[in-house]
Amino acid sequence: MAEVVKMPKMSDTMTEGVIAKWHKKVGDKVSSGDLIAEVETDKATMDFESYQEGTLLYIGPKEGEAVPVDAVIAVLGEEGEDYQALLAGESTDKKDSKDTATESKSAESDKAEEAPEATEETDESEDDEVTPESLGATVITMPLLSDTMTEGVIAEWHFNVGDSIKSDDVIADVETDKATMEVTAYAEGTLLYIGVEKGQAAKVNDIIAIVGKEGTDVAPLLKQHGKPKKQEKPTEKEEKSAEPAQQASENSQANATSEDARVKASPLARKIAKEKGISLHEVKGSGDGGRIIKKDVESYTPAAKPAADSAPAPAAAETPAAATISIPQFVGEERYTEKPVTQMRKTIARRLSESLFTAPHFYLTIQVDMDSAIAARTKINEVAPLKVSYNDLVIKAAAVALKQHPAVNASWLGDKIRYNEHVNVGVAVAVDEGLLVPVVRFADGKSLSHISAEVKDFAQRAKAKKLQPSDWEGSTFTVSNLGMFGIDQFTAIINPPDACILAVGGIQQVPVVKNGAVVPGNIMKLTLSCDHRVVDGATGAAFLQTLKSLLEEPVRILA
Repeated sequence: MAEVVKMPKMSDTMTEGVIAKWHKKVGDKVSSGDLIAEVETDKATMDFESYQEGTLLYIGPKEGEAVPVDAVIAVLGEEGEDYQALLAGESTDKKDSKDTATESKSAESDKAEEAPEATEETDESEDDEVTPESLGATVITMPLLSDTMTEGVIAEWHFNVGDSIKSDDVIADVETDKATMEVTAYAEGTLLYIGVEKGQAAKVNDIIAIVGKEGTDVAPLLKQHGKPKKQEKPTEKEEKSAEPAQQASENSQANATSEDARVKASPLARKIAKEKGISLHEVKGSGDGGRIIKKDVESYTPAAKPAADSAPAPAAAETPAAATISIPQFVGEERYTEKPVTQMRKTIARRLSESLFTAPHFYLTIQVDMDSAIAARTKINEVAPLKVSYNDLVIKAAAVALKQHPAVNASWLGDKIRYNEHVNVGVAVAVDEGLLVPVVRFADGKSLSHISAEVKDFAQRAKAKKLQPSDWEGSTFTVSNLGMFGIDQFTAIINPPDACILAVGGIQQVPVVKNGAVVPGNIMKLTLSCDHRVVDGATGAAFLQTLKSLLEEPVRILA
């Protein structure tokens, strides 16, 4: 008997997952434990193994599409078994949970008012539903690539409409809140339709492409799958006619409106041109057939004539005194580049804003004499299997200090405070698009070489975007080090639900007073950001005093 396969919940924060790659095709035999797909969350790509056996009868989401947790993604059963009733049952259950009979009638009347001409077509489509399977086509939708993702941006299309596609071809790159990920085709055929231009955003589960047999008419499928499609076209025409009118108002409305309407340009290019006040008929297109695309508008520079006209030469000529002074003219051009906010930056902005504006932060700074730590590190690296960094020393010292100050090794949970008996130190790692915080678990019990190896491995995998949820979950304290970038001192925003984060500055050579004499010294500043709901000033100060003493006598952290 056929069984549905649903999107699993792979982490405690996951609400949806993106199918990164299908490892099985419709018709393949599947055994329990077989890897059938790779699923992307907001932090990592994870393997999804089947816990059922049978023949793969149906695949729902395309590669790159986002699917809510518990939504149907596939059907397994006996070869040739009819599974349509099973899918219909799942669809009916969802529909029944949302609508009542009265709401259904109301919706039908609303449709009739919005599109009276299409009433007969709608009735026909309800009686004879068009499905991708009936057309021999595969619908590719925007995948859910992280638990916080609501939309994705098409960073690049690798194929054009009419191109032949293989099941393992990467057809597009999609930008999420954590990374730019590849959308792989899981069907073979011809690319019949592209629904989102490069650089534009699409909501999760929106159709972005359709693959099928060459010459297949996908209009009925688009009409049925996305009812707003029919309304989008008039809206797009209105935008195309409205944008040239606004751009032309600066020069000559009558001429520019007709000229811009005839210009071949992508919707994104039109939008950028409208925002910048650029007339499209002045821009040279580099796309197919001279079509204007995003980069053409962004790289467009106005002719030198307007700049020359704006030069204040007449005013200088009217002033007799200025006539005797020869000042060379310099005509500059104001230019800038705007980039859409990535999904990762959106998530960072949201989480850190919530932390800063919710948790009452206060900051404590202390100076540490690093002379002994420098000498100890030199000796350690003479015998250690891996080079130990100053950051490794700080992580180890902080872990030992946290065991002595459990009030700092705590978490705010809203209606209660959790005092952690284990020490898991999160280490902030910078990547191209933001910041990730993998966790060194039980750091107080690990050697410096062990900590060094873990941190280096985390850094490499973070930059390669291969960290797993288990790598970044469960921190009880966080260390953020900008000393290697020449930063003397800074304050960091707490990584919730942790109660504190330690900001580590660089080691500075400064004059210090020792035994009544001014001598060269090596000073490092540490700033502890504390959540005042959990940690009081005296508690944080005591922790920093312990941390300072451990770093100034590093032999104590090796005992």
